[in-house]
Amino acid sequence: MQIPIKRAIERVPGGMMVVPLLAGALIATFFPGTPKYFGSFTGALFSGALTILAVFYVCMGASIDFRATPYIVKKGGTLLIVKIGIALILGLIFGQVLGEAPVAAGMFAGLSTLAVVASMNDTNGGLYMALMGQYGRPRDVGAYTVMSLESGPFLTMVTLGVAGLSAFPWQTLVGAVLPLLVGMIIGNLDREMRAFLSRAIPVMIPFFAFALGAGLDLTKVWQAGLLGLAMGVAVVVLTGIPLFFADRLTGGTGVAGVAAASTAGNAAAVPAIVAAANPAYAEAAGPATILVAACVVVTAILVPIVTAWTAKVVGRGADEAEALDGEPVVPAPVSRA
Repeated sequence: MQIPIKRAIERVPGGMMVVPLLAGALIATFFPGTPKYFGSFTGALFSGALTILAVFYVCMGASIDFRATPYIVKKGGTLLIVKIGIALILGLIFGQVLGEAPVAAGMFAGLSTLAVVASMNDTNGGLYMALMGQYGRPRDVGAYTVMSLESGPFLTMVTLGVAGLSAFPWQTLVGAVLPLLVGMIIGNLDREMRAFLSRAIPVMIPFFAFALGAGLDLTKVWQAGLLGLAMGVAVVVLTGIPLFFADRLTGGTGVAGVAAASTAGNAAAVPAIVAAANPAYAEAAGPATILVAACVVVTAILVPIVTAWTAKVVGRGADEAEALDGEPVVPAPVSRA
């Protein structure tokens, strides 16, 4: 007898990230002594988020192809710059008001500059490519090759530093992006290594999600409930509108821009990594992880709806009359949650 566990998890938006994260959080909340009680490999699984993420980013980098057509570079680069630019502007604003610490009490309890920047910085690649496959052109799918440079904590660290908050040593910044760069080099030197490493990307997501969840206390989740919902809506609105017009300026219909207005599943890992690199963010990391995870779920639900509506209003992104002028479409990288 077969039980459709995978299918059930995937019915939940961002399920491979959210469900294991919730499982880890439930164990940490109601059975906090579990890692110490069992120890050994079981205990390591509860505390190994950063190690698993380091391997994840090597594999993620291997999926990125250096070869890209001018259109893909222009499209992906524009969407990348706009998305990061919005996070930077918000980081500057919230950094002046909140600094590194989260809001301590009230309806905005847990809100922090770290949470805002991490939720805005990174696009859900799997969702974007799926939507572009339905509503866009093949080369719009390939644009994610460039946009995937958002992956990881590097740009979040840079944004926080530019916003005038606690800076990170150059070694830390390089160390944050080095696994991704090493993976890119390996994947572009050897296609077989790219195929080999890329297959591991979706497999690792539930494992680092579980380890992240094991560091959360669910007794505080109710404080972030409505705030998490509001932040998810804010991601779609505050990034979706500028991305829509940026896409149109690069020759698109605006559909690709709206499809990019989401939060990546692995963005929930960024607060913990940032806090590990700079203790000034330690207090904000836990609540920020919960809020970013909420943004993953909310944007995964809203973005397909808004993208479908946009495609209906402005017309399908795929125009059969347009030839690709011989430009090869770069294979899209393996999707991330």
